Amino acid sequence: MRSTDHRPTSRDVAREAGVSQAAVSLVLGDKWRGRVSETTAERVREAARELGYRPNLAARNLRLGRTRTALLVVPALTNEFFARVYQGASDVAAEHGFGVVLYRSPIGEGPAKDPFPSARAALDGIIASSMATDALSAIRGTDLPLVMLDSDPDDTGAAAHVNVDLADGMRQLTEHLLELGHRRFAHLASAISSWTFDVRAQALASTLRSVPDAEVRTVPTRLSIDGAREAAELALTGPGPRPTALICDDDILAAGACKAARRLGLRVPDDVSVTGFDDLTLASAVEPELTTVALPAEEVGKRGMTALLAALEGRSPEPGTLPVHLVVRDSTARPRAH
Repeated sequence: MRSTDHRPTSRDVAREAGVSQAAVSLVLGDKWRGRVSETTAERVREAARELGYRPNLAARNLRLGRTRTALLVVPALTNEFFARVYQGASDVAAEHGFGVVLYRSPIGEGPAKDPFPSARAALDGIIASSMATDALSAIRGTDLPLVMLDSDPDDTGAAAHVNVDLADGMRQLTEHLLELGHRRFAHLASAISSWTFDVRAQALASTLRSVPDAEVRTVPTRLSIDGAREAAELALTGPGPRPTALICDDDILAAGACKAARRLGLRVPDDVSVTGFDDLTLASAVEPELTTVALPAEEVGKRGMTALLAALEGRSPEPGTLPVHLVVRDSTARPRAH
């Protein structure tokens, strides 16, 4: 980095790059596309890095009438999935001079409260994950653009939706178990009523519907390891033949299911197979490692922030559902003959 006798200005950057100040403003404001060439844009960015130039965001925000701040609303701060969503959103935001404020508003506990005296005065837009748009009415009002992640695409209150193919993920997982020979299943299903969990249950039922001798018992559970342990113990000791596979709505529930099996003297996967969903770090930390469905959480966050920026600029967000894939590990195997 070059030393200067004063804080570098946009004029210094323009002089270093051999361009006009207007070109510097366009490039560093990320409005250069179609106005200056890619080569010129890179030359401006390189000059800014060499000089250690930092734009005066406060002055720029005043001119634009924006705070350059987005709010990311999630139902939990301790879940790795939402941490990865935040990472993806904040990476894209930083590239455009935006900041992202993370805010917890649990699903199933009423509408989200306004985190500021007036969110509409403090924010440019909202990204919300795994909840319904009506839960955000107190924050959003009617004028802030809203992007929904992992939420019902038929909910028309949002400017854009970013979803992963949950149904395909559950189909892949269920077909894997069927191919192994499993026919008796227990579904450890989240007791929280939300679109993301409803889709998983519907896809499971739809996949098993075409298998005449398959049966599934649904056991609702709290979204915690202890809740899943209790639900799995109930599923494994209830009346009738014991299920040979436990299908869990996420990896945390699967960890609780494995704990229940051990307490009952059962071995995973020899006596019972267990599957998760999400592919959190936990999935490869437990023993045996979990067969699960990998969700591209960071890409969800990136796509969500990109969609919000598009909405703010009056552009149409990129459509499409993000793909998922099955990760087969050691927690699933062929059922033992009884």
